[in-house]
Amino acid sequence: MVKHQPLQVYEKQLFVSFVTGIYGCRWKRYQRSQEDSSRWECTWFIILCSSFLLVLFWAYFWLVAQNDFNEFNWSVYNRSGAWSDETIPILAPTTVGFSYITFLMILALFHISLGQQLNLYWVHKIGVLATLFTTISGVVSVDDIWGDEWDILLVSLQSTAPFLHIGALATVTAISWLVAGYVVRRDRSNFQVTVLVIYIIILLAVYLAPLTFSCPCIMDRHTLRPRPDIIGRRGAPMLAPENTIVSFNRALQNGASSLEADVTISVDGVPFLMRDRTLRRTTDVGKVFPARQFEDASLFNWTEIHSLNAGQWFLKSDPYWTVETLTARDRLRIGNQTVCSLVDMLRLAARANSSALLDIRRPPPEHPRHRSWFMDTLWAVQKAGISPKRVTWTPDTDRGRVRGLPQSANEKLSLEEIRQRGITSLTLHYSKASHTDIQEYLAHNVSVTVSAVNAPWLYSVLWCSGVSSVSSDAPQVLRKVPYPIWLMSRSAYRFIWFSSDLVSIALVIGIFCFQKWKMSGMQNYNPEQIVLSAVANRTNRDLNVMKEKLIFSELNNGLSSTEDISLFPENGYAIYSHGGLGD
Repeated sequence: MVKHQPLQVYEKQLFVSFVTGIYGCRWKRYQRSQEDSSRWECTWFIILCSSFLLVLFWAYFWLVAQNDFNEFNWSVYNRSGAWSDETIPILAPTTVGFSYITFLMILALFHISLGQQLNLYWVHKIGVLATLFTTISGVVSVDDIWGDEWDILLVSLQSTAPFLHIGALATVTAISWLVAGYVVRRDRSNFQVTVLVIYIIILLAVYLAPLTFSCPCIMDRHTLRPRPDIIGRRGAPMLAPENTIVSFNRALQNGASSLEADVTISVDGVPFLMRDRTLRRTTDVGKVFPARQFEDASLFNWTEIHSLNAGQWFLKSDPYWTVETLTARDRLRIGNQTVCSLVDMLRLAARANSSALLDIRRPPPEHPRHRSWFMDTLWAVQKAGISPKRVTWTPDTDRGRVRGLPQSANEKLSLEEIRQRGITSLTLHYSKASHTDIQEYLAHNVSVTVSAVNAPWLYSVLWCSGVSSVSSDAPQVLRKVPYPIWLMSRSAYRFIWFSSDLVSIALVIGIFCFQKWKMSGMQNYNPEQIVLSAVANRTNRDLNVMKEKLIFSELNNGLSSTEDISLFPENGYAIYSHGGLGD
């Protein structure tokens, strides 16, 4: 009679148990499968990949948007009326969500590389959907509140594109292991061909991506212009309350060559410094004049304005998380600050031999100084004793009445318009100042000042572009950038580009050849070879899988009466042999 001894001993697979256990809660071997994943699980894998790409985009956006965190908080304040650091509730879940989705993505890729069936646990499915919907709602909200900020993504690529290219190249090269393992299978299908074609297209796109790069810092070192001057925008608002004397002093101490201020005209014709339309955020007007706290700041007289405290809000709200770094003396001085007049700021600039850039808000039509506001401003310049050549006028109205002051514009203009208006410089937001425009203006002796520059990477890009000065909320940060963060000649970058592409091509070809060789070797095994190799060597995972399939395929097809299968527990290998009938 036929004797069967279906005994089998498994090796411990701790790593596989770890991967499948966390991803799909399949900790036991009998719970796992090496069959193809179901369409439902493949759909969840696509959802996971989509979530990862979206969260990666979202995290990158907030990484480069650090340059404008204060602008975001100010935008939210204008809508809600309450000042707080609104970036914290966004950055915390973004960090957690990105880490979580990235971890699941790595586990899923390990499943594919180990030949394990994908089976995302239901708890993770809820987590993936929660992260996906939260990110989508965040993108929609930012687009509504802060839609102009998306421009920073394109601007940031001028600095990060070469490094992102290397990262993308390494990623698509590593993915070739999974793609090759899938497309070289014995059973070919149209879907396998589609996967291969898509992968090749992506690979070529990554290889040729540098052709689209426009990076100012890829240039010859000898053509680098002098370091751009730093203008203290509202002083140094990260170190002291904005638009106060102590803030402008801090800016000068941290290397600012000029000062920029927001000017408002009081009801009795005194120019003073205030960014907001009301006095609520930066003064204690709600305590001193509670019934008037929502009134326009220009509708107060100078005596009322000067009686308000303009420093306590900074100590209480700590908008830049810098109050802890202040000494007791600094806190006392900041706590006693009042609203600064234009005359006081200009006198400080004159003593420091620096210049001033004035952003003047014209009073509303019902204001008594609506028609004479520019005369009030000129009077303040004369009273401060500063040279008119050191005060730049930016309002586009009443230029003909303002003589002797350098003229600047806050919008991008053609060269013909610049000549007609008598403008000598432009003050542009960084999103409006392209490298090509800057070069064109400089070629026609029009200096360009770029505003809202707080991050070193952005300062470096604009330095390479050739701007003459930048307006910054963080002069203490930019003073620590003595040279562009990175600078590379075109020939050096081409060498890195071509070398990395060639290395990637060689690795991809080698991976495909290795996977083909490995698969062809497994397909050529027969039962007798399995016995010999089992006796001679300890097999790898793929070979063990093939042995098991071959042996049990014989069971399914039916054994002859002279065949006997034994799996011996003492060595852990299956033996396939021919035997006789018992007597």
